Amino acid sequence: MAKLLFRLGNVPDAEAEEVRALLEARGFDTYETRAGFWGLGVAAIWLHDETQYEAAREVLDEYQRDLAERMRQERDNLVERGEAPTLWTRLRHAPVRMLLVAVAVAVILALTLLPFVWLID
Repeated sequence: MAKLLFRLGNVPDAEAEEVRALLEARGFDTYETRAGFWGLGVAAIWLHDETQYEAAREVLDEYQRDLAERMRQERDNLVERGEAPTLWTRLRHAPVRMLLVAVAVAVILALTLLPFVWLID
């Protein structure tokens, strides 16, 4: 019976391609499902042979540890060079977007808290 190995929802295409290549290189028999037009399905990589699950999971866990380390190293390099994105750089580069986010947060807070404020009166 097939076993879910790796969910593809919100996974960048480059990472998904690396995972596919890694599993193929290690000889795991997998197949993919898509979420479908309405997004009701499960976009994932499935393992055909359930007995290979532990070995495949170890390979993926090692890959994810290495990926996390690479991402941390990349972030540290950006911080060292002073190129890491901060709130102020994002505000400078996309002021309208940041303003819309702030307005959205204020509206959500107002809608959440107004019923309680009205109870106090």
